[in-house]
Amino acid sequence: MSQPRDYNATTEMVDRNVLDGYGDKVAFVDPSGSLTYRQLQTATMRVANMLTGLDIRPEARIAVLMPDTVDYPCVFWGAIRAGIVPVCLNTLLTADQYLYILRDSRAKALILSAALLDTIRPLLTQLPTLRHIIVSDSETSDYLGLKSLMDASSDAFDTARTCSDETAFWLYSSGSTGAPKGVRHVHTSPAYVADTYGKQVLGIRHDDICFAAAKLFFAYGHGASMAIPMSVGATTVLMPDRLSPAAVFSVFQTFRPTLFFGVPTLYAGMLADPECRRENGSDRLRLCVSAGEALPEDVGQTWQTRMGVAILNGIGSTEMLHAFLSNRPDDIRYGTVGREIPGYRLRLVDDNGRDVANDELGELLVSGGSAGDGYWNQRDKTRAVFAGEWVRTGDKYTRDPEGYYHYAGRADDMFKVSGRWVSPCEVEQALISHPAVIEAAVVGHADEKGLVKPKAFVVLANDQNAAALYNDLKAHVKTAVGVWKYPRWIVAVDDLPKTATGKIQRFRLRALEQDGAT
Repeated sequence: MSQPRDYNATTEMVDRNVLDGYGDKVAFVDPSGSLTYRQLQTATMRVANMLTGLDIRPEARIAVLMPDTVDYPCVFWGAIRAGIVPVCLNTLLTADQYLYILRDSRAKALILSAALLDTIRPLLTQLPTLRHIIVSDSETSDYLGLKSLMDASSDAFDTARTCSDETAFWLYSSGSTGAPKGVRHVHTSPAYVADTYGKQVLGIRHDDICFAAAKLFFAYGHGASMAIPMSVGATTVLMPDRLSPAAVFSVFQTFRPTLFFGVPTLYAGMLADPECRRENGSDRLRLCVSAGEALPEDVGQTWQTRMGVAILNGIGSTEMLHAFLSNRPDDIRYGTVGREIPGYRLRLVDDNGRDVANDELGELLVSGGSAGDGYWNQRDKTRAVFAGEWVRTGDKYTRDPEGYYHYAGRADDMFKVSGRWVSPCEVEQALISHPAVIEAAVVGHADEKGLVKPKAFVVLANDQNAAALYNDLKAHVKTAVGVWKYPRWIVAVDDLPKTATGKIQRFRLRALEQDGAT
């Protein structure tokens, strides 16, 4: 899709909805209130005036450290309207991580929730470029208040004349393998995501109500809760707190969403909840989406049978902003990640960069118009990942002859057993398909002879004993995926280490000692 050179994302995402007659339509709703598209437009103009009134210039960065409430899109799109770059921060990081990101981004202002003040306050003397602290959800004599600043600002603003290829916002990728990386996204990327995945896969409609487990500071949440619904004047439900299965069912009953965006671990947790029954779902729900990690086949099938709604399993990345590979509503194959989305091209390559044949393992490369403009201040990593028009995902896949992709795992999670590659994801899915297992994570572990074999960490249903189940689980995996892939050790745990998006952190499991291994 082509865009004019002069382009500001708020014109497409905010103003167009008012021009199209959706001004009185609810854009966002949270437990405390709601915001129509006209109110959103007015709020973004007030935020733009507020920021420029604080002498924050176009192209400067502000950091946004807020929970998912109706204030978030006001701040995010208000900054973009002014040509100022919002940097979206994870609300679950440590003080050291915030210090690194605020230094790295050189943010001029930080807009944050009062609940995070105690974490940020000790860092302020080490942040010479940070000139303004604005508290989003309370008024305090120590810092500026978002509400009072917006109330004092004009509701008329001439939208900044920005370029379609100009940086609009940053998202920080995971720092699990080093320092977090600031991914720069341009003004046209939200509309590209909405056109490719939102319209061509989901068939997003004006009357849809979207609800996502992923927060707005993640790429998945950005697309699910802002870019995609805002592209057609739909409504988004925002929840400020982390979501338990019970909380999701409550939202289903209260707000009756039509589209739900979850992650595999949340779907598995909901299925393990005794309240997971069709009558506790949303009677309007027409589609569910899963991303972040591969959805186990058994989880997808069980959810559809029990809840009566299909899950579209797909995959995306912070670097690509949203999904580029997905199942379709009329073309679902559980156990696969589907096929490429129109607007994207995919390749599977070997370690030498050569394309691999069907059914051969390769690293996934993707090309599409939502690709980021590189990492901030990390040139070597930018050159390694953003290779011309292709973005290296670091994920291993196979592609079957019909064009469906099968996820094998992160490149650094793969390991060989008896000279043959083992995909942790494949073994995990086999374990999860056993009725006694709720969640599983598999890593390579050296035995007493120094040979690497699979080791499994499992969350069991009903306090069952891992040792008593070992032989049964071993035979189950052998039958499902291959005789050399069964776990030689099985450790029962209360929960698995995960990122805030629900991805299992296998690198943390690899660091655990063998205490409790069987």
